Amino acid sequence: MAQLPGLEPAVLPPDAVELGRVQEAWGIKGWLRLHSHSADPEVLLAAKRWFLTPPEARFARGFDAFSGVVTVVVDEVKTHADGLVARISQIADRNAAEALKGARIHVSRADFPAAKGDDEYYWVDLLGLEVVNREGVSLGVVRDLLPTGPHSVLCLEYTEDGKPQERMIPFVSVYVDSVDLPGKRITVDWQPDY
Repeated sequence: MAQLPGLEPAVLPPDAVELGRVQEAWGIKGWLRLHSHSADPEVLLAAKRWFLTPPEARFARGFDAFSGVVTVVVDEVKTHADGLVARISQIADRNAAEALKGARIHVSRADFPAAKGDDEYYWVDLLGLEVVNREGVSLGVVRDLLPTGPHSVLCLEYTEDGKPQERMIPFVSVYVDSVDLPGKRITVDWQPDY
């Protein structure tokens, strides 16, 4: 399998979060057009080191830029039209950039910028937290967040009568009393029968 020169083999950190993928080459100087998995690509814009993994199997036909995990140094990322474009140190021309089409982009959670305010959180930090109501009744564990436009919704998983169930709670201050990341708990004003 051919390898692009300059791509250093790496190990995906245990706290790595997939944030996007390489869509295609952009221009002739090795820039990449990116697809961000988030509407707010703040982390991709700020991170100076990315971990790339090959595309998912169904998209990997003909992908021979690298196998496994590689790390790249990000020289510049900027918004362009309705997306992002990036220049990485190891890619100097269009051919090398085209070879990365479909690669998945991961960033170590440790490299994320700090959240902007006391009541702002990265979704990845909320996954797996237990949700309890004011009375201390467990309502489930956060398995996903659903963007609904004006706010997000916590998608909880819990078991009732031995069967997996799902519960949704709007992630807004009216219902969410507190988020305790170190304690891995979210307290809400919500009842099990809502």
